Amino acid sequence: MTTTLIRNRLGLLVLGVLVTFVLYLLLPAIQHERFTASVDIPKPRAMEEETRKSQGPGNATILTGRVLQDPSVFFRETVPVHKDGVPYSERMAVIFLHGQTFTSKIWEELGTLALLSANGYRAVAIDLPGYGDSQKSSASETAPGRVAFLKQVFKELGLQKPVLISSSVSGRYSIPFLLSSGDQLRGFVPIAPVVSKEFTAQQFQQVKTPTLIIYGEHDNGLGRQSLPSLQQIPKSKVVMLPEAGHACYLDQPKEFHKALLNFLSELK
Repeated sequence: MTTTLIRNRLGLLVLGVLVTFVLYLLLPAIQHERFTASVDIPKPRAMEEETRKSQGPGNATILTGRVLQDPSVFFRETVPVHKDGVPYSERMAVIFLHGQTFTSKIWEELGTLALLSANGYRAVAIDLPGYGDSQKSSASETAPGRVAFLKQVFKELGLQKPVLISSSVSGRYSIPFLLSSGDQLRGFVPIAPVVSKEFTAQQFQQVKTPTLIIYGEHDNGLGRQSLPSLQQIPKSKVVMLPEAGHACYLDQPKEFHKALLNFLSELK
């Protein structure tokens, strides 16, 4: 009987150890679930949630998901880490478009999304149709279609008068949107965008959106070509990044981020 008692106690001990080990494995998932449930994220909810170390200050929670199911458009954004009591949906939103050889991931890798998050902004980057994880779309074939595309993305992501950051080829979307629907933007930051020469000086002069024009000192192509048109915008200012080329934000990320944060602070 003593042997049986010892065996029973040993079995209970082993069972207790196994239960403790399973609870230990589940604890991080439970803590993560509690964290994500406490964040006030407007529809649509992100389909995936990951925590990655960024080049920005500290770690950032990167939310990824899709909008516009047909075709689907991939987006990534960071959860603002500011604990100032401002609801997530009421924060100033900044949406980033990318250039020809990039995707939305460039703004994560550069640390831009994390930096804006640390400063209390809602930062979102999307893959344009046919780039990265976004599907091709017939909406990208015409200027009105591209304007309608951005409007729908803003609506589905719950972006109320966002600041639009647009580099290079994404000017095909941002410039027509600015000229036709600039009142739906809080601010505009063109970085050597395409198609600016396809519109008249008078059209740019009618824009009322505060604009920060950024280009690289050594960008003798689109940077300097787009400048005369963009400078026709009444509420515009220019920042030239020294020793930088076309993708000037890659060559001078600190100066780029400083100029961007200064501009955003003026819009508050």
